[in-house]
Amino acid sequence: MEVIVTHKNTDFDALASVFAASLLYPGAVPVLPASQNPNVRQFLSLHKDLFPWSPVKDIDWDQVKRLIVVDTNDWKRLEGVPKDLSFQEIHLWDHHLNPATIEARWEHCVAVGAATTLFVRRMEEENTRISPIQATLFLAGIYEDTGSLSFPSTTSLDALAVAFLLKRKGDLEVLNRFLRPAYGPKQKDVLFQMLQNAQRTKVNGYTVSVNTCPVSGHTSGLALVVEMYRDILNLDAAFGVFMDEGRRSTMIIGRSSLDDIDVGSIMRALGGGGHPAAGSALLKEYPEDPEIMRNRLLDHIKGSRGAAAQIADIMSFPVNAVSPETTMTEAAHILRKKGCTGLPVVEGDRVVGIISRRDFRKFRGDPRKKDPPVKAFMSSNVTAIEPGLGILQAARIMARKDIGRLPVIENGKLIGIVTRSDTMRYYYDLLPD
Repeated sequence: MEVIVTHKNTDFDALASVFAASLLYPGAVPVLPASQNPNVRQFLSLHKDLFPWSPVKDIDWDQVKRLIVVDTNDWKRLEGVPKDLSFQEIHLWDHHLNPATIEARWEHCVAVGAATTLFVRRMEEENTRISPIQATLFLAGIYEDTGSLSFPSTTSLDALAVAFLLKRKGDLEVLNRFLRPAYGPKQKDVLFQMLQNAQRTKVNGYTVSVNTCPVSGHTSGLALVVEMYRDILNLDAAFGVFMDEGRRSTMIIGRSSLDDIDVGSIMRALGGGGHPAAGSALLKEYPEDPEIMRNRLLDHIKGSRGAAAQIADIMSFPVNAVSPETTMTEAAHILRKKGCTGLPVVEGDRVVGIISRRDFRKFRGDPRKKDPPVKAFMSSNVTAIEPGLGILQAARIMARKDIGRLPVIENGKLIGIVTRSDTMRYYYDLLPD
């Protein structure tokens, strides 16, 4: 017997991966856990005849020879699958590249936006026949996990898979109906309560909010509430800690708009899962003191620093700099020779100003002195950045302040400089001129 399994709290990417795997493994039994995303449950209730599956509890695991695991590489996320059984074979399909706790005989793990993409690409290679409703489900899996191809984790392979599925008559109208999150009076009340108790915290230079909020019973659409909360407060990342006293459990949902705060890795540390931009974890515990849970999550967020590239990775060093007494003519010569548009002005180890090409326009129009020092024209209001902060943060500062470069300061000393061009080369993978 062969079975196909996926993670608990099954979302559309997991569901689509299960049924896509059933096309590549004819005869294998699709198995789903009891805990499913509400939209997934609604989809299955309407399409149960087209997508038959077996509950985990109905499987005689002693008869299973091959286990096919999709969209997770962590035993903890498999509901009801006995870890102590010696399966003859385990096949693993996943797009998460965090350290695996499942030892597979064969695996296909690639960093793409959705696990479904891996199956669709294989089906295209093997010319597997798929129906329009199957193509629609597979589209839902990719669209959900890539934010309709808008999340940073999206790759060209995801887009190619979508194009293939649209050619196979995947229906976007059906897809949008099931992917649309619920937002009604209950969700509105939760959002209002979160906004009333909003707290902003600086973590590794970014603005983060961890909001503890009591809920009663199952409340759908909490992920949408967290996204709206993040957008309304203009946060880099938001985390909702939803405590259900009746069930004595806590649901944590996180949403991040940048690579430096990897929500998926934070949630995996709590026993959940997700991706850099989104993730969740269900804890079988209810904190009597919500502040303890909030501080615990903040510690995990602080510990996630360094997952993405930092300023130190792209800054230029050693730095071409001038002293306050350097003449404007000499500074202009250095700018031309080095091919840069600005220079830090340093006194000892301390940055006291910035002289840029735009400052030379003022110099040429000033007839008072033939060759004044740069201190007469430099900008003394210097904005600097630390080497351990994220590249996105540097880009935002330069855009907000309309400046082209940031001195990189560590322990009060100038150790490098990062320019607008450096950030653009990083984000768009441009080669130096």
